[in-house]
Formats: sequence, C-alpha cells, structure tokens
Amino acid sequence: MAKDNISVSKSEAKSKPAALPLGRGPMSGMIGPAEKPKDFKGTMRKLIQYLKPFKTSILTVLLFAILSTVFAVMSPRILGNATNQIVADYVNIQAYNQITANLPPAAQTKIPVNISDKIKNLDLSQKPNFNFGKIKYYAFILISLYLISALLTYIQGWIMSTISQRISYQLRRHISEKINRLPLSYFDGRTYGDVLSRVTNDVDTVSQTLNQSMAQAVSSVVMIIGFLAMMLWINWLLTLVSLVLLPLSVISISFIIKRSQKLFKDQQDSLGVINGHIEEMYAGHNVMRVFNGRDRSIAKFQTINGQLYVSSWKSQFLSGLLIPITTFVGSLNYVGVAVFGGWLAINGRLQIGDIQAFIQYVNQFNQPVSQIAQITNVLQSTAAAAERVFEFLEEKDETAETTEPVKLTEIKGAVEFDHVVFGYHPSKTIIHNFNTKIEPGSKIAIVGPTGAGKTTVVNLLMRFYDVSKGAIKIDGIDIRSMRRSDLRKMFGMVLQDTWLFNDTIGENIAYGKPNSTQKEIEAAAIAASADHFIHALPHGYKMELNEEADNISAGEKQLLTIARAMLAQTPMLILDEATSSVDTRTEILIQKAMEKLMEGKTSFVIAHRLSTIRNADLILVMKDGNIVEQGKHDELLKKNGFYASLYNSQFARLS
Repeated sequence: MAKDNISVSKSEAKSKPAALPLGRGPMSGMIGPAEKPKDFKGTMRKLIQYLKPFKTSILTVLLFAILSTVFAVMSPRILGNATNQIVADYVNIQAYNQITANLPPAAQTKIPVNISDKIKNLDLSQKPNFNFGKIKYYAFILISLYLISALLTYIQGWIMSTISQRISYQLRRHISEKINRLPLSYFDGRTYGDVLSRVTNDVDTVSQTLNQSMAQAVSSVVMIIGFLAMMLWINWLLTLVSLVLLPLSVISISFIIKRSQKLFKDQQDSLGVINGHIEEMYAGHNVMRVFNGRDRSIAKFQTINGQLYVSSWKSQFLSGLLIPITTFVGSLNYVGVAVFGGWLAINGRLQIGDIQAFIQYVNQFNQPVSQIAQITNVLQSTAAAAERVFEFLEEKDETAETTEPVKLTEIKGAVEFDHVVFGYHPSKTIIHNFNTKIEPGSKIAIVGPTGAGKTTVVNLLMRFYDVSKGAIKIDGIDIRSMRRSDLRKMFGMVLQDTWLFNDTIGENIAYGKPNSTQKEIEAAAIAASADHFIHALPHGYKMELNEEADNISAGEKQLLTIARAMLAQTPMLILDEATSSVDTRTEILIQKAMEKLMEGKTSFVIAHRLSTIRNADLILVMKDGNIVEQGKHDELLKKNGFYASLYNSQFARLS
C-alpha cells in the first residue's frame, strides 16, 4: 500500500517548484519561482538552531570566502601593475633607441633639453631593457593569488558540502522519527505526496541553499565592496562614470525577475498538472478505453499543454532577455570607461595598466550584483521550504505512551469494548456507546453497511486512534496502559489493500517475523495456498517484486499478505476483506487454511462474503456506529431484523 501511494504521488512532488542551483555566472539560478514563507524571520531562527553545532566550521567557511574573494579582487590590480611595468620598459627602450639614433657617439651620455620630461631621468650610459625580474615577481604574485583563491574556494566548498549534507541527514532523520510519532489522523487529512515532498524537495532545497548560497552571499558582498574600493583607488572620476548606468542594470534585472517569477510558477503548476494527467491516464488506460474517454483525455491534455506552452515561452523569453540587457549595459559601461580612460591616459592622469585593471573590475561588477539578487530570491524559496519542514516537525504527536506500561506475559485473547465513544472529529461522533465482550479464541465477524464503523473498530483496537470515552480492554487490561508496539505485536493483520515492498517474495512473507527460516516461510506459503504459484515464478521465493509489485496478480498479492500473517503466529488476528481479491476456488482453499490458523485465536473478520460470516462464533451487526444486533448466523436470521435484511439483499444470491 505504501509503495503504491508513493508512486502515485510523484506527480504531486513534481508540481512543487524547487529552487534552481546557484552558480558563478550572472544567470545561474537567478530565475526561479520564489515561494514566499509565512514567517521568514521565525523560520530562519529555527534553521540557525540547526547550524549552531557547526559554528566553528561556518566561521571558517566565511573567513575563507572573504580571503578567497579579497585575493580574487586584488588580481586585476596586480595584473595592471605588471602591464604598467611592461609599458614603462617599452617606452624607455623606444626613447633610448630614438635618442641614440640621432646623437653623435660623444654626446650619447647627455640628454637634449627638448626631450620629454617622462624620460628626462633616462640613463643613456646603459641600454635599457625589460625588467623581467619585476615582471616575474608580478607573475608569481598573480599565480599565487589565483592558486590560493582556488584552494580556499575548494576548502570552503568541501566544508559547506559536509555541513549541508549533515543538516539534510538530521532533518530527514527527525522527519523519519516524527512520522512514527504522528497520529494516523495527520495522514488521513493529507496526501502522501505532500509528506514525500517535505522529505525530498523541501529538504533538498534547504541543503542546496546552505551548500551554495551562504558562502556566495559573503563573497558577493566582499566583491562589491572590494571592486568599488579598487576602482576608487585607481580613479574616482572613472568610477563615477562606470556607476552611472548601474541603476539601469539593477532596475532591469529586478523587473525581469519579478515578471518571470509568476510565469515560472505558472509553468511549474502546469507541468505538475500535465504530469498528473498523463500518469492518471496511463494508470487507468484500460478504463479510459472502455468508457471511450480517449477524445476527452486528448482534449484535456491539449488544453493543459497549451497553458504550459504559453507560460513556458513567456518565462523563457523574459529570462532570455537578461543576458542581452546586462550585456548591453556592460557594453555601455565599457565604452564609457574606454573613452574617458583613454582621455585620462592621453593627459597623463592614468596609466594603461590602470585602465586595463579598471575595465576588468567593471566587467566583473555585474556578477556579484546579480548574485545578490538571485540569493535574495532563493532565500525566499529556502525559507518557504524550511518552514514546511518545521511545520511538519512541530505537528502534535500522538498521545504519549504511559510511563508505567503493562505488558501481558500470557495473552488469552479476551476483548471487551466498554462504553466506547469515538469520533474522528470532536464535533462528529461515529461510534456511540459501543459495548461487547468477546471470549478468548472466538471468531468475530463485523458486518454492516458502508460507513457503519466497521473499520473504525479495528483502528481503535490497534490504537491507531484512541477512544474519546470508555475503554477497550484485552484480558481485562486497558490497552491505553500498554505500549502501542506491545499491543500491535498481539495482532496479525490482512487488509483489503495489499502492501508489498521492493524485495524478494520470501522477504515480503517474513516481514512480520524477520528471523524466520526458509522452511517456516514455505510452510506459511503452503498454508496460504501461495506455494504453488510462487514455484511457478522465475526464481521462486528469490524473485524480486518491482516497485509496484505489478509482476504478480492482485490475488497473488493477497495470498502473500495472508502468508505473512500466518507466519507471524500472533495470538489475535484482524482480517479486513481479506479474500476480496481472490477467486472462489482460491477463497475456499484460503478459508480452510485460515480456519486452522484461527483455532484458539481471537479473530476479527470484516467481510461481506457468506463463507466468512456463516462460520463465525459471533456476528456483530453495526449500524450508525452502534451494535444493533449480535449473535450467530442462524440466530440472527431467525430474528428477521437488520442482519436478515442485509443477508437477503447482499448474500442470498450467494447461498
């Protein structure tokens, strides 16, 4: 059952938009649907609590991020200095060649008066050359900065990956533990897809942000400050020129992000709907064909597909505008810096290497601005995802176990419902003053129309829910004074909806008794009339069932669950429509085996089939949450009451 529910819910999980991964480029991760949290600050405070044990590691990452960014910011300046050195050496060489070519040998140690002031200190006694020592020095510094920056980036990435995965591990572990503490009522009111989405998509979103955004946010801020500082250091006038167009870039990015977010959300929603429709039509393909629903299915698909097409091309078109817009603004900046920088250089107020470094800073300045915008966007999605996780973890647990539990050493199987009152909601009572005493070893059939409360009685007996009033007792002990795990060990259960997991047939049968031998597993399968079809399958008991267990029939699945209950050898049994998926011949075989299995065991059977009801020691007839009649089959027919009317309308044709 759980496997089937998970598979059906995949489309629901897909429909939830997940944050896009963050990268270094100006476009990476910037466009994505940002689901806003209800309480951003409160959620972040809770998330910080998870980060506290890693405080030292996080501070190390932040320090490394700052140092790595500082080294990266310094690199263009060092490269500019190297360029200035090469240019200065080249000018000196050209000046020397020009002077010495026009002077007689005797006068080559003196500089004419009309030579430019830039080279007036040039020593003509020695031919100048490129200062390779200084150039190598700059190259060494530059390569060292690049290597150290890369190393620090690698280390901080390794540390943050470790932290994010540990946080993910803790969140998933806490969610797993929480699932086992939640009451069944929580899952009754929510889809499995919603719970699955919190465990997978939401935790992954939080992990991804921790892994990439934290260090990137620090780096981006340091980059902006560092770039501005270096640009101002080189020339404050040139800095003003380059910042004139910055607001245009920021406004353009903000406008596109705001407009595209809604379109991307529409795209994700439509994608989830179309996936759900395809999955639904695929799962019910035979039914769709039988009822001639092909044209309606295609028409619905085309409608959804059209909506997906419109939202997709609009969102992709808008997001695609970011690169040309930012490129255009960057080009304008480049032109302004090149023209004004050239004018400053001609007038001797700026060197060529400084212009080169400045242009590098200008070209890189948009990157941290874009990253800050995308991080702000992603943090909203992250807070929303974390909020969903924390909401789940803060759900009210089922009623706490008693501090002094009672454990029955010898279970006889006497069951008493003592004035039981229950409702799934306080305002709506389903079970009204339910009273009955069941002797040990009895076979009890519970019958009644749909909604009478038959399955609810079983839920109360297993403590999936606790009674509102009254008590349920086993061997005179209130089940609320027992541990739930001890109580449930007393029961074997076979439900109408089969549940098999992705493992061998033998492991599925042994699920209730993991240490069973192969001989015990086969004996249970023989008793459940399952051995013959198991041996006919490839690899027999070693055959792997797939995720949906659709490589065996529905009846064969039911036989395996019956074999599982037989192998568990519990003192009490619950059978809820246990033979509904098998044919009449197989049902007869199962009934004979189960009659033997139920000898000496208290058994509760919810069924409508005549073969199950006739042999019961006691039949409880339920209507509107009350037991209106009880007795054996023949006794109840003689009363000609509600049971007789049920029998005549539902079972007479089977007799």
